[in-house]
Amino acid sequence: MCLYPNVVANSWLQIWLTSLSNCLLFFAALFAVLGKGRLTGGDIGLSLSYAMALTVYLGLFIKTFAQLENNMVSVERLDEYCRLETESDWHRCDDTDDHPLPDNWPDRGAVRFESYGTRYMVGLDLVLNDIDVDIKPGEKIGIVGRTGAGKSSLTLALFRLIEPAMGRIVIDGIDIGRLGLHDLRSRLTIIPQEPILYSGTIRSNLDPFGQFTDDRLWTVLDQSHLKEFVAAGDRGLDWPVAESGDNLSVGQRQLICLGRALLRNTRVLILDEATAAVDVETDSLIQQTIRQEFSSSTVLTIAHRINTIMDSNRVLVLNNGRVAEFAEPDVLLANKSSIFYSLATDAGII
Repeated sequence: MCLYPNVVANSWLQIWLTSLSNCLLFFAALFAVLGKGRLTGGDIGLSLSYAMALTVYLGLFIKTFAQLENNMVSVERLDEYCRLETESDWHRCDDTDDHPLPDNWPDRGAVRFESYGTRYMVGLDLVLNDIDVDIKPGEKIGIVGRTGAGKSSLTLALFRLIEPAMGRIVIDGIDIGRLGLHDLRSRLTIIPQEPILYSGTIRSNLDPFGQFTDDRLWTVLDQSHLKEFVAAGDRGLDWPVAESGDNLSVGQRQLICLGRALLRNTRVLILDEATAAVDVETDSLIQQTIRQEFSSSTVLTIAHRINTIMDSNRVLVLNNGRVAEFAEPDVLLANKSSIFYSLATDAGII
């Protein structure tokens, strides 16, 4: 795929350079004939020899210039990366050190957005604007909205991949903006839409830091409906996983991500359209496990399939980065003019 355009481009360049050289050679010979009385044989021979060699020189010049331009792209990227703003401190280092972060934080899972707003870059419009939401401990919240409503931006805000432009997010009474990024991100769990696996083994993908026993890993595999698959192999937990999990199906990759979340067992779980790329059967298994194993945790589910969040305690409907509706599903469905009603109608639920 790369070789063919390269050959065609070189052929095109050679044809045009040869044509240009032939034109220059023609005019050099023409002017030599017209200026016969004023030019010596040596002058004519020199001009014609240089005109004939012009094809080679032009080709070398253009290729050298193109190579220089390509190599300078690396310098441009290095300069751009050197100017990028770095993330906040990895560990907590402000005046809150006098009050150490509890080891079991968050122990309840209460999440509160207070007039929160954020943008992706300075100078751009707010992608989330004036978000005021109070999520109680253990609540199951469905987050829906049309494309561009700000659902995924809400997830990025919780992990501080984008910093607040206004307001704050408070989890169990602590402003997450005052925490180190490692302290924050290690206490939250997310099951992403695209399952992320690494080259290694089942064990290293579930427990990369070796914090849990084999019995605990087998228990998690049983809960995530992968025990039979792993046990069928002759290497057990050391069953090899290819780069990006290419030797596993998409559903199996997602179940391994689910097992990873079960091991962490945090009080706040975010599902970023976790079942969008899996079949209905795998979706049902994931939803069943989440209901059982995270019954006491606060679960925020970003969903495109409206039926997956119909059993949520409340549904948060976003529209243009703002909270459009926030109530129980039955209440929103009872209002035929609500955005959630129209989304449910489009999904064929009503």
